[in-house]
Amino acid sequence: MHIDTDLPRDVRELEHVEIPMPDGTRLAARIWMPEDAETRPVPAILEYIPYRKNDKTLERDAARAPWLAGHGYAYVRLDIRGTGESDGVMQDEYTEIELKDGCDAIAWIAEQAWCDGGVGIVGISWGGFNGLQIAALRPPALKAVVTICSTDDRYADDIHYMGGTLLGDQLSWASVMFGINTLPPDPAHVGERWRELWEARLDGSGLWLEEWLGHQTRDDFWKHGSVCENWDDIEVPVYAVSGWADGYCRAVFRLVENLRSPAKGIVGPWAHKYPHLGEPGPAIDWLTEETRWWDYWMKGRDTGIMDEPPLRLFLQDHAAPRSHYKRREGRWITEPAWPSTNVTRTGFSLGSDGTLGQGGDRPDAPVAVCSPLWVGVQAGKWCSYAHPGDQPGDQRRDDAGSLVFETEPLAEDTAIAGDARLTLTFRSDRPVAQVAVRLVDVAPDGAATRVSYGLLNLTHRNGHETPEPLEPGAETTVEVPFKHVAQIFRAGHRIRLALSTSYFPIAWPAPEAVTLTVLPGRSELSLPLRDPGADIAPDFDAPRAGPPLDVDFDTPPEAEWSVTEDRDTGRVTVEIRDHEGDATINPQDFRHSSEGHERYSVLPADPLSAMGEVTWTHEMEREGWHVKTVTDTRLTGDAEAFRIVARLRAWHGEELVRDTDWDVSIPRNLV
Repeated sequence: MHIDTDLPRDVRELEHVEIPMPDGTRLAARIWMPEDAETRPVPAILEYIPYRKNDKTLERDAARAPWLAGHGYAYVRLDIRGTGESDGVMQDEYTEIELKDGCDAIAWIAEQAWCDGGVGIVGISWGGFNGLQIAALRPPALKAVVTICSTDDRYADDIHYMGGTLLGDQLSWASVMFGINTLPPDPAHVGERWRELWEARLDGSGLWLEEWLGHQTRDDFWKHGSVCENWDDIEVPVYAVSGWADGYCRAVFRLVENLRSPAKGIVGPWAHKYPHLGEPGPAIDWLTEETRWWDYWMKGRDTGIMDEPPLRLFLQDHAAPRSHYKRREGRWITEPAWPSTNVTRTGFSLGSDGTLGQGGDRPDAPVAVCSPLWVGVQAGKWCSYAHPGDQPGDQRRDDAGSLVFETEPLAEDTAIAGDARLTLTFRSDRPVAQVAVRLVDVAPDGAATRVSYGLLNLTHRNGHETPEPLEPGAETTVEVPFKHVAQIFRAGHRIRLALSTSYFPIAWPAPEAVTLTVLPGRSELSLPLRDPGADIAPDFDAPRAGPPLDVDFDTPPEAEWSVTEDRDTGRVTVEIRDHEGDATINPQDFRHSSEGHERYSVLPADPLSAMGEVTWTHEMEREGWHVKTVTDTRLTGDAEAFRIVARLRAWHGEELVRDTDWDVSIPRNLV
């Protein structure tokens, strides 16, 4: 990464600014702006998230916010109500009060002497979500949006449910927020009020997993904040960004396709990362690209960005299967619109002899599959963070427990761009069932790399709002969508379709072991074929950023992933360790440390044996002040209900401040 130390304008940083809300609540911000902004006002860029402006995200913020400020913007990093040094209690994601606060904060920013009256909003993940949601509320000062690794649909395409299946990442994410919600404000900024504010959070934030599991269908709870409910609510320009290894790449295509306001999109090879930090690489000079966007819409400069094609994709080349990549080979391509005239949907028929291809007569005998529950241990996470282990490994073992259809070796390089779809006709022997489908690149030596996948709870075959049990033995036809991807299958490789009745721990298993009998002649795989040489785009420049934060790590960030199998019982266990680092921020003399442990296990033939448990330990310290919190969450289930057992403990020094337990049961609704 190129570090820029000579910026066009000198920058000043305001470490703690309190923004008043109409109800008297004060939200905490850190602001970077040009030194002379009060005499030469500038547009402002808001990033509005719960991840603590003074510690957890500060290292990341320090590399981008001053850079944007030096190019003529005020960058405002605002903590959501109930997080960081902001007043109040946060009780869930994207609440009405969160979005109202965002609109009120934009109005306040626009009125400041250092702002020229125009505000943009940017964010990755949470900040990408609420940026779209706030845009849909149309605050007058908001001029443009950059949304990264986000979604327009909180039910169908978020970390909670996929295709109506319960995602293991829902437990993981709920546990992350369970831990973050226990953290106090920094007394250096709020004084003696810190203890009162902290205890209110410990008592009032609640157990979010209980709420989320209580909404297993696409009801009003999830429709709130889903901007796809009415695309026309968004009237400002939107730049949408994601990566193929991220959980949220599909939203980029829907936003470009459906927004009536100007929209652009980029999808790289990246996991859940800002593009200038993108991994797998290549990372790009995102800050320059982002500034081109802001300059066009906030300063009225013709940077040429709107003359370029609306969608740029990284067309990945083949890669040997690995659960972590530093870099993917490939090339950048552009699309003139979405759907694209460069893409031709082509049907591939299935044969009961395991063949997959275009045209020709294929054996059509019914074929059955009842997958062992270890299918999925090579799947990685629903949302990769570019940690070792969280991307899919070699698929040969998972495919051994699946129904497999495969082409002959390809005569020439074959590319796809977009979403594959499987039309599947089947019979089920149980009323509740799920199907996982994977698109796999099989190299000549047999190594199998997952390219894309899809999940569908088959009781959601007619929609996610009102699931219906299957009639055992009845023929049923469904369409299973895959995640979007742009990928080259090399000549001599094979394209494999793998189909299984489970995919744990990405998806929580149905309550009974299920046999699906597939009717190949009435099923078809549709692939979005694309000329791999069409509309090739130039590479981006190498990434750049501002000088790094002065921080020392006693323990650097690190992650570990292991899969073990009990040779007696066959129980398979996936264990994940995520240490965010034990860091001291030197300018603030502030230390923070966070470490998570996740464990998922299941017996090969007993869906009710599935178990997930997550522990997060957080510590924060400055001279004369030390807090520690530990949160534990365990999810299990029987045929009728899910059970959550959770515990929160918090210490101030040696004093145990809270020790709170939960034990709740939530009925299953055809999941």
